[in-house]
Amino acid sequence: MRFLLAVLCVVSALVTAPSRAADRLDATPRVAVISAFEPEWKVLKTAVEGAKIHQANGVEFVTGTLGGRPVVLFLSGISMVNAAMTTQLALERFDITGIVVSGIAGGVDPSLHVGDVVVAQQWGQYLEAVFAREIDGKFQPPPFIKRPYPNYGMIFPIEIGVRSAKGGLEKRFWFEADAGMLAAAGKIGAIELKRCMSGQDCLQAAPRLVVGGNGVSGQAFVDNAAFRQYVSETFKAQVLDMETAAIATVAYANGVPFIAFRSLSDLAGGDHGPNEMRVFFQLASDNSAAVVRRFLTVWTPPR
Repeated sequence: MRFLLAVLCVVSALVTAPSRAADRLDATPRVAVISAFEPEWKVLKTAVEGAKIHQANGVEFVTGTLGGRPVVLFLSGISMVNAAMTTQLALERFDITGIVVSGIAGGVDPSLHVGDVVVAQQWGQYLEAVFAREIDGKFQPPPFIKRPYPNYGMIFPIEIGVRSAKGGLEKRFWFEADAGMLAAAGKIGAIELKRCMSGQDCLQAAPRLVVGGNGVSGQAFVDNAAFRQYVSETFKAQVLDMETAAIATVAYANGVPFIAFRSLSDLAGGDHGPNEMRVFFQLASDNSAAVVRRFLTVWTPPR
């Protein structure tokens, strides 16, 4: 009986192992370069050398070389859920040595301008929150809820619980960019960034690369001056988007180095006129892609 059980275990292992190996689409260690939607990645995609396309769960993955590094490019899709889902899928189907986000975002820091590229030091989810009831004219969350940050009306931001390769459940708000990657971004130095769209629509100020500070993400497209000010004051944030903090959470949970490059396409409601995303999203996308390509030449993956 023991011999039979041993044989069954061996057979089971042999049957299971190939199926797990077959889940991997590529064996080469690669840097994952993630964008949320098409305009953000098309410049990077066309620059990939030796491009090969893979498919998994309806997601297109492009492998090849970019900036001298083996990479896998893919679109996360817009939103926190899509970003988390596709990032985890990539980690399961490829050997990922680091995660790099390239895309556009809304500017929150009043000192920044459309076209600037921000490389935040840490990212948090501002819409992980309690929507509190109103009692006697005041919004009051349940007494058992901790309040790490001031509220915006009924919205009380909270920390989230995350399980990681470290083990156990940990409560935290901020998820840091990898220190080595951040240091490499700081060594990029002077880089030429686009100021005009086809010689027609031009920015008032020359775009610049800003390394450090905070970024926040949530399930909302923000185009509101009052909320922008709240985010700036509460989280000391430079930039706001809809995906990066989710990707940062997945990277942290899996113990994979992470960094994000976000170029400002609009000012999240702080513009003097109408929202300018439709005007400058391609310029911002191109600027982010230019910095990412330079970054890949100066950063060395840990393995």
